[in-house]
Amino acid sequence: MRKNFLIDRRTCLKGLGASLALPLLDSMGWAEQGKGKPFKPPVRLGFMYMPHGVIMDQFWPANAESFLSAPPPALESLRPVLNQCLLMKGISGVPISPFNGAPHALELSTWLTAILPDADTRHRVNIAISADQIAANYVGALTSLPSLELATMPQTHKENQEGLHEAYYSHCSFRSPTQAVPAEINPRSVLNRLFGKSDKPGQTAPVDPLDRRMLDLVIGGARDLRRKLPQNDQHKLDEYLDSVRAVERRIAAIEYRQKEAALEKAGVGVSKRNASDSPPIEIKIPVGDKRSEYMQVMCDLNVLAFQTDTTRVSTYIGSTPNGVSYPELGFNDQHHSQTHHGNKDAEKIRKVAAITKFNIDQFAYMIKKMRSLREGDGTLLDNCIMMWGSGLEDGNKHARENLPFIVAGRGGGTVNAGRFLLNTKGNQGDLLTTLLACAGVPVDRPIGIATKQLTEMTANL
Repeated sequence: MRKNFLIDRRTCLKGLGASLALPLLDSMGWAEQGKGKPFKPPVRLGFMYMPHGVIMDQFWPANAESFLSAPPPALESLRPVLNQCLLMKGISGVPISPFNGAPHALELSTWLTAILPDADTRHRVNIAISADQIAANYVGALTSLPSLELATMPQTHKENQEGLHEAYYSHCSFRSPTQAVPAEINPRSVLNRLFGKSDKPGQTAPVDPLDRRMLDLVIGGARDLRRKLPQNDQHKLDEYLDSVRAVERRIAAIEYRQKEAALEKAGVGVSKRNASDSPPIEIKIPVGDKRSEYMQVMCDLNVLAFQTDTTRVSTYIGSTPNGVSYPELGFNDQHHSQTHHGNKDAEKIRKVAAITKFNIDQFAYMIKKMRSLREGDGTLLDNCIMMWGSGLEDGNKHARENLPFIVAGRGGGTVNAGRFLLNTKGNQGDLLTTLLACAGVPVDRPIGIATKQLTEMTANL
């Protein structure tokens, strides 16, 4: 490739003061690592959470041999990408003593810290920096956003089990031992963060990225760039712009339906108002029908953030302990209430299994989209490490001896995927420490209760 055709990896498409970051292209200058050396995309690290554990016999494969050919019901949606997934049975969580009465305050807050809060200062946040923020501290300076934190519902809960601070119920990311990182629940706000305009150095000013005129100008400006790119990069650029448009349309449709619902609730029917009657409303993530649509929009935004190298670290809290229901599945019972089934209430067990499958389905949606996007010599998923999991093994007994995890992606060749490891001997901290190592993040001390790296899950380290 001739030097005059190389473009800077931070090149953006600009219009009306806003910009869209480009996906990683082969023709970006940073991709040239010397004569004879192949293009090597960066590794991205992501986490996606579901509370309350799983129905074990519907989550774990029957054996290692049947993992790819006959996955259990909970993993069925992952079947097309199981060859890029890794399951490990035998990862224990943090023992919760002396906080025995606080299983739900600890299931999320210990998930990426692998350590208990400080018992003497339980009324305020005092735990540890989380694994995602350790990664962000190392690679965050290379991207416009050090990390991206997403959630599907507000991070508020005031149960105060064992006198623990309310942030422990709804946060898994901690910038420091005493600072929880808030997550964004509004898709429009996420889009603003990813593609906002910059008025001053280091600052992002709000801009409406769903303004179709702005997008028309920005995307229209891609035509000149496209003519200068080789065919492979043209395809990547077209694919990326199609994704931006698709997310735009889906968010706009969600907002339109919410405006209609708000007007109908106020007694202002469609036939009784003019176009100018639409009042401004706050866009919130609903907890009712079509929860999957909101989760998939957030997953799409996560994919776009990784594809454009806007960030290399993300965390997505699919739901928090205790407070969510799933009408989309045909019942209104709260997730938490159904987990206390005593191992004998068949209907509650059925509902918990359906909830687990639903959440894994959304993870599978994101993973399959990553696999569909080409990058370097492979796909975006090849260069990611995405972990789905829960902070409890079994919501019925609040067990933590065998936490459910799914690791998807090959981490640029560092993760030995396509396997089910039946008898892993390790803990939550060991897993997090190993994932950071696979992502190229050096760790100078164990994460939480870690004592080792899980070498059986790695390749070429």
